[in-house]
Amino acid sequence: MKANELTTEIKELNLTYLMLAKQMVLIDKDMAIFRLGISKDIASILEVLTPGQILKLSNSNMMLCRIRFDDSLIFGMLANYSKEKTMAQSHATILLAGQPAEEIA
Repeated sequence: MKANELTTEIKELNLTYLMLAKQMVLIDKDMAIFRLGISKDIASILEVLTPGQILKLSNSNMMLCRIRFDDSLIFGMLANYSKEKTMAQSHATILLAGQPAEEIA
């Protein structure tokens, strides 16, 4: 994949992520904060973004979302489950819920 193709993919991912995140916040703010791993401040910003602002934000060549877990244990639970898929996902969700939300820097 060439650099310009990668940049295009990142921009598309940013747009999709921001649109989904805003929709989640509008439907159920508390659930969105939990599932997205964001703070109330960021949720409040997402809530009032206009479509134009979302397009401008998504046009960045840096990803606006990230993998929430830096812990190989959580990653392993989600990626290498066996018969007990539901149990592994539940355990990973509990561990992720204990992590601090993203903060505005």
